[in-house]
Amino acid sequence: MTDINDIIKREVNPFDVINLKPTNFWAEEQDSKLMVESIHKNAITEIEGLLDLVSKDHRSRTVLLAGDSGSGKSYLLGRLKRTLNPKAFFAYILCNWADSTNIWRHILRHTVDSLIQVPQGEKESQLMLWLKSLTAFTRSDIKQRIFNDNFWEALQSNRQKFIKHLKETYKKAGIYNPDMFFGVLHDLANPELYDLACEWLRGDDLNEDSMKEIKVKTCIDTEDAAKNILANFGRISTQTQPIVLCFDNLETMPLLPEGFMDIQPFLNVNTTIHGDNLKNFLVIISVITNNWNRHLDRIFLADKAGIHKTIQLKPISIEQAEALWAYQLQPLHQLANPRPEVPIFPLNRQILEKTYPGGKTIPRNVLTLGREEYQKYKGSLLDEDEKPKPEPVTIQIKVTIPDEKTVSKPIVILPPPPANNQDTTQAEFELLWQHEYTKSQGKITKISLLSSPDLIQTLQQSISTLKIQGVKTKLLSGKYASYSLSYQHPRNREKLGIVWTEDSNMTSFYHVMNACQTVIQKNICQTMYLIRGGDLGKPNMTGNQLYRQIFTNTNHIHIKPSLQSIHYLATYQSLVNSAKSQELVIGGKTINLQRLETLINESEILNQCTLLQDLGIVSKSNRKPETNGKEGKDLRPVRDFLLNLVKTQSYMGVATLISQAVSQFPDVKESEIRSLIEQLYQENKVKTVNPEAKLSEQLICLIP
Repeated sequence: MTDINDIIKREVNPFDVINLKPTNFWAEEQDSKLMVESIHKNAITEIEGLLDLVSKDHRSRTVLLAGDSGSGKSYLLGRLKRTLNPKAFFAYILCNWADSTNIWRHILRHTVDSLIQVPQGEKESQLMLWLKSLTAFTRSDIKQRIFNDNFWEALQSNRQKFIKHLKETYKKAGIYNPDMFFGVLHDLANPELYDLACEWLRGDDLNEDSMKEIKVKTCIDTEDAAKNILANFGRISTQTQPIVLCFDNLETMPLLPEGFMDIQPFLNVNTTIHGDNLKNFLVIISVITNNWNRHLDRIFLADKAGIHKTIQLKPISIEQAEALWAYQLQPLHQLANPRPEVPIFPLNRQILEKTYPGGKTIPRNVLTLGREEYQKYKGSLLDEDEKPKPEPVTIQIKVTIPDEKTVSKPIVILPPPPANNQDTTQAEFELLWQHEYTKSQGKITKISLLSSPDLIQTLQQSISTLKIQGVKTKLLSGKYASYSLSYQHPRNREKLGIVWTEDSNMTSFYHVMNACQTVIQKNICQTMYLIRGGDLGKPNMTGNQLYRQIFTNTNHIHIKPSLQSIHYLATYQSLVNSAKSQELVIGGKTINLQRLETLINESEILNQCTLLQDLGIVSKSNRKPETNGKEGKDLRPVRDFLLNLVKTQSYMGVATLISQAVSQFPDVKESEIRSLIEQLYQENKVKTVNPEAKLSEQLICLIP
């Protein structure tokens, strides 16, 4: 017999494990517990109808998905992918392009990044499924005549025949650069060339050796080229499934000086998709209703006409709110014996009816209310006998008795009981940071996965947050302007410049170095930082020679960034995007960008970023690493996680605390985690609520 209340005492609040920020549905699989079938069912039906129309006539269409902040727009996109992936290829595109002059390149990069993902239940990527479904290969007579049963073996050995066949099949489609494009598609079938082919398709600036391997003369380095490559995907796939481009959170796009979104370049893209014969695309644009309405009078009629349907997400009912609670509480109920008769225990419907007397609300509000009410109930379970007793304090005071001398007498003072309303926002923020940082580590396995403009954007956001003055983009001029920024030295007011390029192409590297030299010669900045972890070219190459002139024995500095630094910058950028979209929720409260900046500065998390240290923007940390001695592993994040989790839960099971840490830090041994918990005991940070209980039932809480 395991009573449900005992489970509630020891387990983490189930509403705390929900990620209430927008999520790339390919980067992190959504929690199916949030998928209540009836919620936004009509919206899914309408979008599926539009998708079916695209499948029939191959004419691209656009749907605007509007809703209040917290209405579930991002989750709906993920649900659409889960539901409709068998009949379409899905691309997730966050609207956070660094510069409105490289939108097409941003879209192409993220489309290809999505196409190389493997759908649930499939063994191959969307890209390979798309390639194999082309009519050039699915007609039975073609298959028998050219490829017979050894389809991919023939592909690998007949490159020219492959290209010629596709050119003949799609000669009326108007394919852009057909020889290069079809040649790269051929290389997708070669496991040794697959990665290079994907990098070319996503617009990476490959070096000369890589280009020779896949037999291309140029890379996709202009907006026009990116647009036409994207168009190629649609033009040759009109007999296959459509491609769904999901643009999430328009609010993350660049802002104009007056505070409005720089929305016109994006609307130009959408109008171009319909007007320039980009076939077989369904475009879904997710936006907060108020933000869209605020920009309506700035949108041209022609661009409004490019939106075929607007779907407004409706509030959910009390019954649907109950279902959200029930799904979230179900794992706890399954641990109990007997199971609670009420599926939303320890919550109840009356809470919903009292909080939402109109009978309608939005999913985020339901989940944050559930979190708050669950925590209240959990706190009520700890009776006075279990609560940690405040230790009495004895002090000596001097008392003068009339007609007698002054004497000292002891007085016992009982401290007030610990407050139950402790603000845990900072602790919850640091837990969220750790969660997002772990995601960044898994997603970004090498620096080149991010474009140079994206890297500069992440750096700019962090520098601005740290209150550095005079931050401006585009220190360089010309094609590589978005690779650079400038700012003012915090002490001597000098103008400093940063250029960040990870392009492996040495011709591009030369042009970047040439642009740096121009800036220095014009004395536009006093000190130039080059951030580059990649190759600098051979000594006899012009780019390398220019590099040495600028950065050898001068006051200009070359910094090689660590991958860990990229994880710091990318993690913060992710939180910034969420704050801009009004989707960042911490402790049940929506956090705006200003509040996020306060939290990041109070926690001093960015002070751990070695790149920011090397730039002199933050001081090098004096905090000594807490290592396990043998492997030299830094256990500070683990210790902080343990302490923060106890802070946010009020109290919890020791065994649960250990399992949560093991899950978050799979490379840390359980013995190391137990040792860190013991340290927290010794430092009087935490204590056991019920020390007489056996270890598996002991509860741990914070010492106020």
